[in-house]
Amino acid sequence: MNINLATSQFIVGRVMIRWNGIGTRQMTRNYRIGQIVPSSNTTMETEIPAMLRARESHYPERFTFHSSRMRMMHVVKEELAAMDAQSLRCAAELADARVDVMGYACLVAIMAMGPGYHCESQTKLAEVARKEGASSPVVSSAGALITTLQELGLRKVAILAPYMKPLTQTVIDYIEAEGIEVCASRALEISDNLAVGLRAPELALEAASEIDLAGAQALVLSACVQMPAAAAIDAAEQKFGLPVVTASSCTVRQMLKALDLDPVVPGFGAALSLQNV
Repeated sequence: MNINLATSQFIVGRVMIRWNGIGTRQMTRNYRIGQIVPSSNTTMETEIPAMLRARESHYPERFTFHSSRMRMMHVVKEELAAMDAQSLRCAAELADARVDVMGYACLVAIMAMGPGYHCESQTKLAEVARKEGASSPVVSSAGALITTLQELGLRKVAILAPYMKPLTQTVIDYIEAEGIEVCASRALEISDNLAVGLRAPELALEAASEIDLAGAQALVLSACVQMPAAAAIDAAEQKFGLPVVTASSCTVRQMLKALDLDPVVPGFGAALSLQNV
């Protein structure tokens, strides 16, 4: 048991007990968020915590964050396939930490493996976790994007991606194989994954301005977990007058649902809006 007398907080196992100063206590559950990330990814370990920390201002649940990494520097098919093979090791490592949910944080690695692969990958990772004595539900960013668009009834979308054009087409084909039309897209053609992560969120907003959004029901402001855009979601919705999601906001939505928590984080767009619970 950890006791913080200065703030009147007691941590017993996974539960935090707070005293409000008048003899009443509040109990808060702490959740462990596990992520399987590419070694060169610098965004999901900032955007996912940022969104869940923002949620803590409105809800009692608290979160800690834990990662395991797969080697990958350049977003090309060969490196993506080699990286995906390492995901099973990562799942075993996260299972050791008994995380409450496990997220595979590389959208294009999944989609490059062929239509529907997110289902196969999630099943394999969950099996590894079970063998290691954990029961963590598994979410993938690829599956989270597809599932969220389907849940929100968004069947015609525009997407912004940092990938080279052939990989962007792979992403488009994957999304369309799930019954969602990609009516417009833009590929920024950046193969260096570190360079993608260095982009400011506002640059995604600027790049999306060059996409023809006529006919689109929604905008995927970043179809890549490494391209920062979460901080620009609210501005994008105001600018374009459309529901806006990113790979990371969809991942947070599906993680929260897997934990049986309300998938709501004010200020982060359609995927995490109260009206879309």
